[in-house]
Amino acid sequence: MNNSIYNFSLPNNEPIKEYMKGSQERELLDKELRRQSESIIEIPLIIGGKEIFTGDTSTVVMPHNHKHVLAIYHKAGEREINLAIESAISAHKVWSDLNWTTRASVMLKVAELLTTKYRAILNAATMLGQSKNIYQSEIDAVCEAADFLRFNVFFASEIYKNQPISSYNQLNRMEYRPLEGFVFAVSPFNFTSIASNLNLSPVMMGNTTIWKPATTSILSNYYLMKIFMEAGVPAGVVNFLPGSGAQIGKHVIASKDLAGIHFTGSNSTFNSLWNSVGEKLAEYKSYPRLVGETGGKDFIFVHSSANPKEVATAAFSGAFEYQGQKCSAASRMYIPLSLWPAIEKEILRISQEVKMGDVCDHTNFINAVIDESSFDNIVSYIDYAKECGEAKIIFGGNYDKSVGYFIEPTFILASDPHFKTMEEEIFGPILTAYIYEDSKLEETLDLCDQTSPYGLTGAVFGSDRVAVADICNRLRYSAGNFYINDKPTGAVVGKQPFGGSRGSGTNDKAGGSFNLIRWVSPRTIKETFISPVEVLYPYMKEN
Repeated sequence: MNNSIYNFSLPNNEPIKEYMKGSQERELLDKELRRQSESIIEIPLIIGGKEIFTGDTSTVVMPHNHKHVLAIYHKAGEREINLAIESAISAHKVWSDLNWTTRASVMLKVAELLTTKYRAILNAATMLGQSKNIYQSEIDAVCEAADFLRFNVFFASEIYKNQPISSYNQLNRMEYRPLEGFVFAVSPFNFTSIASNLNLSPVMMGNTTIWKPATTSILSNYYLMKIFMEAGVPAGVVNFLPGSGAQIGKHVIASKDLAGIHFTGSNSTFNSLWNSVGEKLAEYKSYPRLVGETGGKDFIFVHSSANPKEVATAAFSGAFEYQGQKCSAASRMYIPLSLWPAIEKEILRISQEVKMGDVCDHTNFINAVIDESSFDNIVSYIDYAKECGEAKIIFGGNYDKSVGYFIEPTFILASDPHFKTMEEEIFGPILTAYIYEDSKLEETLDLCDQTSPYGLTGAVFGSDRVAVADICNRLRYSAGNFYINDKPTGAVVGKQPFGGSRGSGTNDKAGGSFNLIRWVSPRTIKETFISPVEVLYPYMKEN
């Protein structure tokens, strides 16, 4: 028997490779991009470790070349959903009873496979299937995914070490039990790393999952699932279930064994799941843990003491990296009139430097948005800004979906702080600015705080440190991740645990120990060495 107590040390973040021309990583990636572009794979469901082909299929296409099919995937029906529930419940006992350090070793092996053997494969799948350029894929599919795994092992070790005190005649200890049942993991299209973490953070703590991947990220998610299996995640611990979210959700939520939901996606979907769970509370074995990260209307607030070049750089990259398809992307700006000419000049200059196109042309900064539905929604905001007479497009505003779903980075100047694109989540390459009088700082801070129902990310720029500190305090509930003199995107695991409140979710902070705590149900155990044999208190026997 292994009775050692192992201390996992705080890991380092996975280094980001540069992919310069002629480098080994660039050559391996380009080779893999060609291989995946020249083949069509068939993607099954994976339930209880077995591949299942239902015959009800759809296709995975390149967003930047939507006539190019990358894969055919099978969709789950009622039979497969019920089979996945049975599989997750069956696997729970074996996995939850396993020594936690063995679970940790499996997580660490997943990380090693991601960063070595499968680095090029996962990057290529994310680039082609989700239209990310090299850098955006590298920091997501490889580095952040591996960071989640390695840091979660460390955070788990810290949680397990947290034990109550014991005193005379007793021993007290805390057992961190997995939840009783299975976790429903619902992942979005925009981050491969999130898809991994939504499953493997509960799994690290001894839980099993049913995974509903976004239909537009199934290619990279399928490779993830294969990596999980190769690393030693036992059959049934993670069950890969592409298909209709509404149908899968309906059957999963109806199960008395639903123990939790780990979700990233839209407010409407999360609200629907929450409402459905609420209607069935009396039917569950325990109250399900609901952990969700949803929308954002993320801001950059500029103080008059800010450096215009720094502001423009952060605004452009924060708003337009990965076509603005990040819940943390900068979407609205508040700029003092005194700095507007300098900021406008600088951001216009940057906009003229970037190119847009296919991910396989590595000079392109901007690629395609994810699908036609997203394209049409984003375009509707651009058209509204063009036609309403209340806004001016500073740059961008053009779009074309004939080959791929391409939308230029678009910067809108609004005369009304409550203009539509200042208030509504768009999830695309649109940034809107409102120019305020320098003397109206306080009123504009109120606007920034109260305009949006969300509270995910935000940033302040300024060199007046006293003013910046005051703004940070004034906007304390406006953003769960707040940045000083930096763009409001790019949270790093272990350094900036990520999540927001208000309409942005439950703020359970992926990339920190707080998230892992949600996937355990502690049991306090007290052992008394010599049990009492009398019931009367001493003072009762004085006479």
